[in-house]
Amino acid sequence: MLAVSDEVSEVLTASRLEELDADVIASCGDLPWDYLEYLVTVTNKPLVYVPGNHDPAPRRNLSAALGIPLVPGVSSTAGRGRTGPEGCINIDRAIVDVAGLRVAGLGGSMRYSEGPYQYTEAEMSRRSRRLQRRARVRRLRDGRGVDVLVTHAPPLDLGDERDRAHRGFGSFHGLVEVLTPKVMLHGHIHPHGRALEDRQIGETRVLNAVGYRLVEVDA
Repeated sequence: MLAVSDEVSEVLTASRLEELDADVIASCGDLPWDYLEYLVTVTNKPLVYVPGNHDPAPRRNLSAALGIPLVPGVSSTAGRGRTGPEGCINIDRAIVDVAGLRVAGLGGSMRYSEGPYQYTEAEMSRRSRRLQRRARVRRLRDGRGVDVLVTHAPPLDLGDERDRAHRGFGSFHGLVEVLTPKVMLHGHIHPHGRALEDRQIGETRVLNAVGYRLVEVDA
C-alpha cells in the first residue's frame, strides 16, 4: 500500500511509482485533487482517500446533473461542482474492500476554525461509533475484520501536537481497539525535518503518512 498525505511529493514520478509497484494507494487527506488523479492514472491502481481539514467541501453542480454547461466551452463537471477527485474512492465514514484488503476511513481534524472537515471530540466520537457499527455488520456478514484504518488526524497523544489545530482525537483509541486493524494510517502532522516514530495501539501499527511511504499489509 502506498500511503500519501498533506505534501505533494515530486519524487513520485511515473518511473518511481512503477518501481514502488503498490497494489493500492491510500490518501490521508489535504492533497490536491489533480495530484490524486495523477497517481491513480499513472499507476492504474485503486486509490482510496479521506478528506483533510484543508480539503474543499464537495458541491453538487446542478448544471453537471442536467448536462448543461454554465459557461460555453467549459465542461459542466469542471471546477467547484466536482464532488471529489475522479477515479478515486472517498472512504470517509465508510468501509470498502479493495486489493484484497478491508479498509475503513474517517477524515477531518480537531475543530479550530470554520471548515467542512473539522470536528469537536464529541462529534468525532459519534462518527467513530457509527463506523464501529458498520464494521460489526460487515464482520457478521462474512467474518472479516478491518485490515487498515485511514484517518487524517492521529490519535490523541500518539504523534499529535499540543496546539488545538493539530491535537489528535481521543475517540480514535477506542475505534482502533474495536476494529483492531493491522495498520492505522494518518497525516496532518508535518515532520518539518524531524524523524517520525511508528507507534502502537495494542497490535495496531500507527503510521504517519505525510509525504509518502510504502507499507506492507497482509491481506
